[in-house]
Amino acid sequence: MSQRSNFRRQPEMRSFAGECPIHGVVDRSEVEQFDGSMLVRPCKQCQFHGLRVAPTGSPEHSQALAHVAAERLNSALVGSGITPRFAECTFGNYRATTPSMSEALERCQGYANDFGLHYLAGRNLLLTGNVGTGKTHLACSIVRQVIGLNAIAVITTAAEIIRVFKRSMARDSGYTEGDVIDELASFDLLVIDEVGAQAGTAYELAVLHEVIDRRYQLVRPSVLISNLPATSKQDVEGKSTPSLEQYIGARALDRLRENGALLAGFTWASARGRA
Repeated sequence: MSQRSNFRRQPEMRSFAGECPIHGVVDRSEVEQFDGSMLVRPCKQCQFHGLRVAPTGSPEHSQALAHVAAERLNSALVGSGITPRFAECTFGNYRATTPSMSEALERCQGYANDFGLHYLAGRNLLLTGNVGTGKTHLACSIVRQVIGLNAIAVITTAAEIIRVFKRSMARDSGYTEGDVIDELASFDLLVIDEVGAQAGTAYELAVLHEVIDRRYQLVRPSVLISNLPATSKQDVEGKSTPSLEQYIGARALDRLRENGALLAGFTWASARGRA
């Protein structure tokens, strides 16, 4: 029995007694779609016949294959971690009204367009900058496009990763810390959002470092999103400003930057709350 995923949920399903024009009264089912609707699945017997009996290349066979591909894509999108808030986000509907915004859009879209190369190189992408500037919008757009390549891409928050790790300590959790690391390391692309929004304890830093390091060792690309700059600067009083480095550690940041990592800066004002 396979380990239940802590990050990729399965689409909801509902079974009911239905009718097929060919096979009469049969058990039917409907499955949750990425847009929140429910879609009735084909008759199981019709689908089996299309896949296993109908001549290869026939309309019936092609339709059955199309159903399989559509279900696989939908399942990947439902399990991607993209929330309803960002379910309709694409590169096409990102409003780039300044040169800086256009540059960030081009950087993110280019990363998705060339994901095959970035995957082979284990090349990472850092999205840093102000709140409400569209970082998560573009990250979800990357996830959607990568999933379209039949890859496994997941977006989650740093806080959620830490919560899942902590739950593994419960006796009845059914999984270990090692299981969590293995799963996070297995994704073709992992996007970690809201890095730096957590408390920043030594435990949290160790968890995020271990996840980043495992993916580094396996040459798997990651995208990190933060409202903080990558490294600290000195303010007017000579104090160090908060940075991404404080929340993942210098070694993890160094590994993220290795091999020509890409950076997109989001330096403009928040678009939230505008009329």
